[in-house]
Amino acid sequence: MRRTRKALLAGAALAGALPLAGPALAHGFGQRYSLPIPLWLYLTGAGLTVAASFATIALLVRRVPPVQDYDRIDLMRLPIGRVLGAPVVLLGLRLLGVGLYLLVIAAGLFGTQSPLKNIAPAMVWAIWWVGMAYVSALLGNLWALVNPLDTLFAWAEFIWRRLRPGQPLALGLRYPESCGVWPAVALFLTFIWMEMAWAASDHPASLAAAILAYSALTWLGMLLYGRAEWLRRGEVFSLVFSLIARFAPTETHVASAKKWELRPYAVGLLVNEPLPASQIALVLLILAAVSFDGFRDTPAWTAAVDWLGQDFHHSAATLGIAASVALFLAVYLGFCRLIARYGGSPSRDGVGPVVCPSVSRIAGLFVLTLVPISIAYHLAHYLMFLAMAAQYLIPLASDPLGLGWNLFGTRNYFVRFGLIDARIVWYVSVAAIVAGHVIALYLAHLQALREFRDRQAALRSQWPMLALMVCYTMVSLWIIAQPIVA
Repeated sequence: MRRTRKALLAGAALAGALPLAGPALAHGFGQRYSLPIPLWLYLTGAGLTVAASFATIALLVRRVPPVQDYDRIDLMRLPIGRVLGAPVVLLGLRLLGVGLYLLVIAAGLFGTQSPLKNIAPAMVWAIWWVGMAYVSALLGNLWALVNPLDTLFAWAEFIWRRLRPGQPLALGLRYPESCGVWPAVALFLTFIWMEMAWAASDHPASLAAAILAYSALTWLGMLLYGRAEWLRRGEVFSLVFSLIARFAPTETHVASAKKWELRPYAVGLLVNEPLPASQIALVLLILAAVSFDGFRDTPAWTAAVDWLGQDFHHSAATLGIAASVALFLAVYLGFCRLIARYGGSPSRDGVGPVVCPSVSRIAGLFVLTLVPISIAYHLAHYLMFLAMAAQYLIPLASDPLGLGWNLFGTRNYFVRFGLIDARIVWYVSVAAIVAGHVIALYLAHLQALREFRDRQAALRSQWPMLALMVCYTMVSLWIIAQPIVA
């Protein structure tokens, strides 16, 4: 993916006849922005803003309603909801998902192997991975509807039932409860390794082969355990996008949108019961992945790779992924231990040691409050990349395989290199990162009010979270600044 971003940037520069000074950066910046004030002032201001927000939240939010007690609007009762939820529209979206899936496979296997002239790399890494995350967070879980692997297996099930009435297209094996979503965790770890460390990540044929292999694995899981069960447990992108979509303002319980409701942002991230260990690991893996991807663009990472020496250059990203995941896990569990200790209450008779909730319970209750940070960082880190890739999609639509076609007359579309400049990206990044951490603090405060015995215990429990959010805000902003600001 890193080379794909570099290739998109270089191609845009050539298309716009703009010279590049130095190597292209993975964020997609060929220009820098000179800050009107020193960077340390931005970092300090962002940290103080998060701290002040915590004080405001603690002062104003004194009680919290039950998790499911929030206003909803049934969109299916509104004209726009009935139109968007009409069977013909839903079928059209499913057909579009399958069509794009087949196009990427065909382009990868039979098209030119140049990343800039083949639609597969841009579709996989930018339009699908980055774009679907944006849609999931800001609108809702669209992937649950357009997932082509789900659609194709559902069609196969329909045909099978016609041929063999009463016999499901599944072996009916019972999924082991002890496995949780660990298969999805392992698959997502493999996916982020492919994104950051795989040498063939921008090679169309290799991407197509990887997609086919994952498709076969997904269909095997559905065949063994049932389609719904594997989507809930093992299909990694259904799990990842559904986690991100908990932040979204829409909620649907059926993929056909028979129940489609409008709700306040982020309420889906509040839970009554703690998440199991496998889901905690998946959330932390999402956060660690996007943070490490940004850190790779800093001088500190370049210096570390140079220090390791030439022999470790190819394995540096793999080592970095492992180290970042371990670091996020250790830091989060350490702060959960502090939250449990500070939020502990004396026994009912006031005699004996302070009663503290378990670290595993605190980790499971509070891990979803970190999702807004992941969304904010995703927005800040990939904004320019998505803007460039979306423009490249216009000429690639006319010649998706790079064979010289001009289907829609857009093959020679002029890609605007400076459509979104570094200044815009910097201020969007500042706003997104600060807002993401403030929302995380707000959700953590609500969760603490539900969990701990009284308001004072809840406030005490959030001091460690405040320290973590202030530090993480400043570190995140520093990472984002490295390839942007002069």
